[in-house]
Amino acid sequence: MAHLWTGVFPAVTTKFHADESLDLAATAKHIEWQLACGADGIIVCGSLGEASTLVADEKIAILKAAREVAGSKPVLLTVAEDSTRAACALAQAAYAAGADGIMLLPAMRYVSDERETLNHYRQVAQASPLPIMIYNNPVAYGVNITPAMYQEMAAEPKFVAIKESSGDIRTLTNVINAVGSRFAIFSGVDDLALESLMMGADGWVAGLVVAFPKETVAIYRLAKAGNWEEARHIYRWFAPLLHLDVSMKLVQNLKLCEAMLGVGSEHVRAPRLPLAGSERERVTRIIEDALARRPSLPEQ
Repeated sequence: MAHLWTGVFPAVTTKFHADESLDLAATAKHIEWQLACGADGIIVCGSLGEASTLVADEKIAILKAAREVAGSKPVLLTVAEDSTRAACALAQAAYAAGADGIMLLPAMRYVSDERETLNHYRQVAQASPLPIMIYNNPVAYGVNITPAMYQEMAAEPKFVAIKESSGDIRTLTNVINAVGSRFAIFSGVDDLALESLMMGADGWVAGLVVAFPKETVAIYRLAKAGNWEEARHIYRWFAPLLHLDVSMKLVQNLKLCEAMLGVGSEHVRAPRLPLAGSERERVTRIIEDALARRPSLPEQ
């Protein structure tokens, strides 16, 4: 079936000044660059966007800045709140601010059971007319949305896509077997993206794209065209960098990438701190090695 959203959707970082205040101009500039490099949509204020350190008004300000430069490309706001009530309020505010959709997580902190999780998603869907990408990341958040749960959620037309981040490639096949093509399925784990595309994913919610958009887009397009050997060549080069996304320090890792590529800074909001010491040296070496071996890309 035709899907509302497909392709590469960068989960962009939130840009800060040195004093931790929002740098909306830098955020907008970075989003413009992502789209110029071939991104198909933008997701703001996710885990990589340091959502847990942002208040609701800041999230809406970031959304508006993204929407101003995105043109016809969709902009999704991540809704990852501590309560269903707060999630509904943010979904309503996202609609009023011009969002094209939301990426919705289970309520944070409390690990909900199946009945509670389904209720949370349904309540948010009722609160706003926006289409929703369901984000499943049981490794990080402790709540697993199963194929059987997707079968129940299929009755709500506002649920249009899934970001699959379980880390188990078998999940994608199990979901497709359960619900067919009802949802657009996006890989949410950078170092499982090509495997997911091979198994039928429709898109990639990407992380390292924030520093390497052309490589990310090239892999996606080659895979969709069936040029697997070319896609594998770039993906194997990319793999050490992609592993940096699967880390408790993904924000610091990727902001270091941005800084070294000249497309961002290492400014984060506390309690995060920029990488230091041997940890920073290790990540720097990975980036430098990748840059020294950076492959040529096909014409796009």
